[in-house]
Amino acid sequence: MINNNVFNSFNMKSSSFYMARDLVSGREVQANKITEKQNTSLNPVNPWFFTGFVDGEGCFIIMISRSPRYSTGWLVQLCFQLGLHERDKILLEQIINFLGVGKIFKHGSESVQLLVRSIYEVEKIISHLEKFSLCTEKKADFQLWKEAYNLILNKQHLTIDGLQKIVEIKASMNRGLSDELKAAFPHVIPMIRPLVKNKTIENPEWLAGFVTAEGCFFVRVRKSKTKTGFRVELVFQITQHSRDEQLMRNLIEYLKCVNIYKRTGDTFNFMVTRFEDIVEKIIPLFQKYRIEGVKSKDFEDWCKVAELMKEKKHLTEEGLEQIKKIKAKMNKGRKLN
Repeated sequence: MINNNVFNSFNMKSSSFYMARDLVSGREVQANKITEKQNTSLNPVNPWFFTGFVDGEGCFIIMISRSPRYSTGWLVQLCFQLGLHERDKILLEQIINFLGVGKIFKHGSESVQLLVRSIYEVEKIISHLEKFSLCTEKKADFQLWKEAYNLILNKQHLTIDGLQKIVEIKASMNRGLSDELKAAFPHVIPMIRPLVKNKTIENPEWLAGFVTAEGCFFVRVRKSKTKTGFRVELVFQITQHSRDEQLMRNLIEYLKCVNIYKRTGDTFNFMVTRFEDIVEKIIPLFQKYRIEGVKSKDFEDWCKVAELMKEKKHLTEEGLEQIKKIKAKMNKGRKLN
């Protein structure tokens, strides 16, 4: 998920808070800065897991803001962002350990962001994603971002022509240009977005990372004409924008599951509900290739319900009550200390 409330200016002083600019409102907000030291006790991150997670949660940003310090009148900066709920801060720490770059910032009351922003740190992201390639439409944003990086590396952003090219690149990324940039560069023609032809899932670790970002494990308990009066169903779901329809189709082939695959507006839902597929394919896959972060707790509880269902306990009053208690503490109901 893209969070546009990323910081447009960074104060690297060692104070516990600083002033940052919200890209949506343009106003300055006070945000806490969380500095991190590498912790070797954290779970190591697989390279393909990181790429899959970026395909789900990453955002490649070009920041262009007015500045009298430059002859063009504009400051150009690149930023890579991962934004999560604060309860998943430890996952961002794992990623920092893996990358060796980036800092975590607390922004707002419940969210944290991992930001990579210096041109030398950005190089690490580019180097990784050239070896372990993205496979969603986010790859097009990455390729455009990399073009902007090359222009900045060659100091072209300090010229009017180079700045114009970067604005053209930005116009084709994410949500395009802000109203301010549209007014300042009224004749910009957005650069043509690269086509993402290969949306093949290269590695199961990629899928673990992508599902950590975008997947959902939940339990349905519905009224039914059964002895207990309820029917229990396990659901594994991934929802994506319709532009990544081909990836959803590739998931069907990769997992070889009987599934529900439907379009709702601009989104596609990939769902697995068949119990045999869940216990024979989905659960073994993610027991081998780990889900990380808080979502791993949901997966563990989901597996507990699957075990109860294998023992037919969901068909008893006592077992149903046990499942309802597990369900109540999953997903949005999960409380963390």
